[in-house]
Amino acid sequence: MTRTTTAPETPLTERQREVVALIAAGCSNDEVGRSLGISARTAKAHSDVLRSKLGVARRRQIPAAYRLITGDDPYVPPLVRLPSPRSR
Repeated sequence: MTRTTTAPETPLTERQREVVALIAAGCSNDEVGRSLGISARTAKAHSDVLRSKLGVARRRQIPAAYRLITGDDPYVPPLVRLPSPRSR
């Protein structure tokens, strides 16, 4: 019998995917909180729920588990803002 990787029973919310991306970018709970307009404590709570949903023991394992389960790269680099033509 072949084992396959399946999606977690409880799908991740949009907010949880945002937290995964910020963790993948190396953000601390304080930085996640500032980026999303939530407290560091709420960011930690998101991290704790993600660890449980993704079946990992450590916060730093969240992005790799997300990638393994979904096949998606959790890190999306921020857009580079180019100067507008009017600023010349």
